[in-house]
Amino acid sequence: MNKFIRQTLTQLALFATLLIPAMPTLAGGGSEMSEVPYNEIQLNPISMREAETLVGQQGVYFFDVNTLEIWAEGFIPGAVFFNVQNWRELLPKNKDAVMVFYCANRLCTASNMAARETMKLGYTGVRHMADGIFGWRMSGRATEKP
Repeated sequence: MNKFIRQTLTQLALFATLLIPAMPTLAGGGSEMSEVPYNEIQLNPISMREAETLVGQQGVYFFDVNTLEIWAEGFIPGAVFFNVQNWRELLPKNKDAVMVFYCANRLCTASNMAARETMKLGYTGVRHMADGIFGWRMSGRATEKP
């Protein structure tokens, strides 16, 4: 391979690596590929250890954004089932109240969306527990059943 071809290929490779990050990222869930949504609102994460210290505290709300089937298997003590049409009515009046949102596990995005929608309404104490109820149960923490 001569020097000119090698130099041209190197430049093309460099150009491609610079161009790829600028392209939109695509994702699909078994259907047509679509652009991955970008969220301006960043979540405020909370660990299970920190969340456990808040269970039962006055003015702290836990919202379970799972399906009814997962909810029925057990939820964090005192948590409110949040996967309902009238979810806004479940929110506290105090927009500074601490609210912990969770769903099944780190792959579930329902609690991400619920937390972000709540933050859009002006709530400032919104926290997101990514490990969800499956992480909570697997760690041996206490649950309640309806």
